[in-house]
This record gives sequence, C-alpha cells and structure tokens, in this order.
Amino acid sequence: MLDLAVVNGLVFVEGGFRKADVGIQDGKFALVGAPGSLPEAKRTIDAAGKYVLPGGIDTHVHYRDPGHAERETFQVGTRAAAAGGCTTFFEHPISIPPQYNAEILHNRLDLCKKGSCVDYCFYGAAGGEFPEEIVPLSKEGVVAYKTFLHQAPEGRDAEFKGLTSANNAELMRALEEVKKTGLPLAAHAEDNELVTGNIKRLRAEGRTYPLAHCESRPPIVEVEAIAKMLRFGKETGCPVELVHVSTCGAMELAKKAKQEGQTVYVETCPHYLLLDESYVEKYGAYAKCNPALRKKEEIDKLWDYVNDGTVDFIGSDHSPYLVSEKEKSPDDIFVAPSGFPGIDLRLPLMLTEAKKGRVSMERVVELLCVNPAKCFNIFPQKGTISAGADGDLVIVDMNKEYEFDAKNSYSQARDIMKVFQGWKLGCSVDYTVVRGRVVVENGVVDESAAGWGEFVRPNSAK
Repeated sequence: MLDLAVVNGLVFVEGGFRKADVGIQDGKFALVGAPGSLPEAKRTIDAAGKYVLPGGIDTHVHYRDPGHAERETFQVGTRAAAAGGCTTFFEHPISIPPQYNAEILHNRLDLCKKGSCVDYCFYGAAGGEFPEEIVPLSKEGVVAYKTFLHQAPEGRDAEFKGLTSANNAELMRALEEVKKTGLPLAAHAEDNELVTGNIKRLRAEGRTYPLAHCESRPPIVEVEAIAKMLRFGKETGCPVELVHVSTCGAMELAKKAKQEGQTVYVETCPHYLLLDESYVEKYGAYAKCNPALRKKEEIDKLWDYVNDGTVDFIGSDHSPYLVSEKEKSPDDIFVAPSGFPGIDLRLPLMLTEAKKGRVSMERVVELLCVNPAKCFNIFPQKGTISAGADGDLVIVDMNKEYEFDAKNSYSQARDIMKVFQGWKLGCSVDYTVVRGRVVVENGVVDESAAGWGEFVRPNSAK
C-alpha cells in the first residue's frame, strides 16, 4: 500500500506536463503512472484541474539564526518556505559567525534540524581570512561556497568573519582552494571601490534620499565585479556562480563566458524581473536591496536572458529584518540594511508571469525546481518527479487569483514585506509535500512538521 497518492493532476514529468497519478512510499516517489493505475494508498489527494510540480528549490536564502533570531528563525522562516512551495532551501553564510569551518556549520545545522519543516543545503563561507578551512569544509557536505568582494561593512565584522575576499589576492586564493573541492564559488559581485566612493560623494552633496541608493550602485558596479569574477574563475578553473544578477551587461558577459565553455551558473531573483527603481522612491528602505533595483527598460530586457537559457535558476534572496532596522534613519537611505523577504512569493510570482505569457510554465519549473538540483549536484534526489527521487512536490491551482496581503505571510519579517503588498497573484500553492509528508494543506502550514527537514548533501559528498 502506498503512503500517499496524488491523482488526476497535470504532472511535470521529463520536461513537460501530462495527466498522471503519482505514488509515494517511504518518503520516495514509487510510481508515476497513467490515471487510475496506482495501487491503494493510505491517503489520496485529488489534484484534478491543478498542476503538480517537483518541490521548489530556493538557491538563495538568509535566515538569521543564530545571531539575529529576532529577525527570523529556521522554525518560523521555513514555514514561509513551505507555504511558497519551497521544499529545499540553500542557506547562505551570513550569520554570527558565518560557517567557515565544520564546527560553525554543525552549530547552524543543529538549529536547522530542530526547526526546519523543509529540507536544506548549506553554503560554506570562503574568504581570505581562513583559506586553510575551505577544503576541509567540503567534506562536511556543503553544496557550494560564498564570498563577498569587499571588507566587512562597518559595524558588521561578526557577520562577515571568514566570508570576505577583501582584495584580488584573497579572491584568487579563495578560488584556488574552492577549485580543489569541485564545488562552485558564488560571489556577491559589486565593485566595492565604486560603491563606497559613490556613497561618500552622494552624502557629501546631501543626496541621501531613497533613490540615491540606486544612484550609488549603477549597473557598472555589478558589471565590473562580474567581469573580474569571470576572469579569475577562468584563470583558476573554478566553477563560478553569479548570484542575484540584475543587469543586462552582466548577463551578456556571463552568456559569452558560457559559450566559450567556462562553467558559470547564473541566478537572478523575482524582484529584479518585476520591480523597477520607482519602488525605491515609493517604499524607501523597504525596497532597498543589493544590487539595487534597476530602471524599467533594464528589467524588461532581463527577461530575454531568462528565456534564452543564460539564467540557470531563480532564488529569492530572502532577507528578513525588523521594521526598526528599516526605519532607523528615514532621512538617510544608506543607513538601513539591504534586502527584504520573498521565499514564499518566489514560485507564485513566477507562475503569475507564466500565466501572462512572459515565460512558459515549463521554463519556470526548470528555473525554480529542476536546474537548482542539477547545477548543485543534488539531482535526481531532488528536482524531479520520478521513481526513486525524494517525494517532494507542490500542487498549485492556476485558476485561483488573489491579492497578496503581507499580514497573511508566515515569515517572521512579514511587517517589512511592503513591495509586493496588494500584488495580484495568478495562482495559489495548495499543497506542499516534503519526502511524502504533507506540510502544507489547502495553503495552511502544519506547524507540527518543525524538525521534519533533513540536511541534503551533494552527490559527490555522499
């Protein structure tokens, strides 16, 4: 007898949607067959008229546990993940301290294990401070590494310890060490000299209004840093991940590098595809993120790279903060921290765009579910509805439309979710299943699932 059957849905199988029934046994997909072909199951979900997708994989998440649990814990934050159809998230290293060695990683994993209702992968920190820790950390099952191309921001030394490549020599060393592991190195790619110089000049001129944030981080800031990252990656032979790419110039560089045979993975985020800099004017620090939001013509062209295959996956860059932090200095946009939540909106926002015809549904599933698993070597455990894979799936109703209301979000940071307030969404996430367990039913998270999530290691580390 099956543990769970999902019947009568349009199931994403081998690159396309078809009518099928799906059976799960002992946490794994056991059968994918024609409608009516499954044996009896302990529980059956009728997905008639709905789409059944592989579980979503969010490649870019910043929970703040430990260090800033008041912003968001793994327990609360992963409820938001589940509500948004995310069954596996990739946790980045900004915490106190970042996971630059095994002991720190295990401490974070222990917290995650107790609270997370969905599965998780972890990035390791790879900066210039502890290069000798990079290779040993790969043996602990990290899925990739992350670095920042600058020194720790003022007053944030603890959050960036072991995470920054403050100069070219440190970046080259980090790439050389990561190359030995076979894993990719992700870089927050903004040229720090340009950013700090621009902020200093704008402040001296009294230009601290919201739009000054965008003025301090024009496209050249990202293009210059990504050009360097690609050059250094090519020199060392290290796979490179370009996170939250927001400009067409940077996309074009990445596209050319890929065509020349370099291993480059490109991520963008829903907010760079949907929000322009007018949102910073309207919402101030609540729309402040790094890189900054761009002009409308830039984001319209960015979709070309989503559709032509340059973009490999889409992450949320989920970044929770407190209202008091966002409103700390309303007259100076440079004071508030950058980033805002979005892990529960990533899938609904992209499926809404598919409904509008901007991108195909199949491409959305590739970007949000399949490609993250393949690029980070956790496929076919994740990213596919096929026999033997983990029983992760999401059931969405593409006929349901509603306006997003932040107060209904599960995120601990719901009070700063201003930019998508009132946004018209063209679908609902009705069910989320993690390794056979229903953690979201009719849009409601099962809070008793805290601790159900498991650590996922890349295939090379198993």
